[in-house]
Amino acid sequence: MRAVFLSNDPVALNFAETALRAEGLDCLVLDAATSAAEGSIGAIPRRLVVSASDAGAARNLLRAIGLEPYEG
Repeated sequence: MRAVFLSNDPVALNFAETALRAEGLDCLVLDAATSAAEGSIGAIPRRLVVSASDAGAARNLLRAIGLEPYEG
């Protein structure tokens, strides 16, 4: 699994997840519970991950819809 998007913004995360799924890319949001448990300080972003083979396509799609993908 590769992280392609990091954010604490639930709207941006939902938008990214919906766009990836609409293109047939399976994805998963990680760290949602940890992020919520730490409160609203934003220290732990949620990660949107895809399979390693889909990472390039996912990042390209995120750029196309105006989001900055995580390149790490």
